[in-house]
Amino acid sequence: MKKLIVLSMLLALVFLGIQCSVYETITNLSRLEFKIDNVSGFEISGIQFSGKSKLNDFSAIDLLKLSSDFAGGTLPASFILNVDAKNPNDGKGGYKRTDATLQNFKWKLFLDDKETITGDLDQPITIPGTGEVTVIPLRINIDLMKFFKDKSYDSIINLALALGGSKGSSSKITLYATPTVSSPFGNITYPGELKIVDYTFTK
Repeated sequence: MKKLIVLSMLLALVFLGIQCSVYETITNLSRLEFKIDNVSGFEISGIQFSGKSKLNDFSAIDLLKLSSDFAGGTLPASFILNVDAKNPNDGKGGYKRTDATLQNFKWKLFLDDKETITGDLDQPITIPGTGEVTVIPLRINIDLMKFFKDKSYDSIINLALALGGSKGSSSKITLYATPTVSSPFGNITYPGELKIVDYTFTK
């Protein structure tokens, strides 16, 4: 009987230890922080927007191509949206040092407050527990006409310049993402979406 009692106590302690370890792991991984950094390589119909700030900066051939595609009802844009990720689990402040690997990062993209496309990571990304920033490059391919067909040609081109031109910024971009992080106990998916912007880290 005593052996059974001791065995039961040991099993209870092991189970409690596992529960504590799971809780600690989830707590650590939930401390990841994200922020939109910048847009790179923005182009429409194969025409680069980097280094340009107004319509007059484009060649006559580029303008003809853009206006022709607009008239045809399509303006295919592509760019890289760089998202900063920070893992503060560096072993300081009472938290165990924990590297985190993003297995999935399902996202919804809002441009100028308008919901557009969805996507995910091209491949898993490891975010070391150093407190330093790791860049997550999200490859974006979107037909702007599909979502901004109510806007004029000039308005869409100016929006594109505001996003990817020489004076472009990511202030008109909002990302809603649901991270899934690997752990020794299996993949852990955040219970809700994170709103990720360019002016502060979201956690």
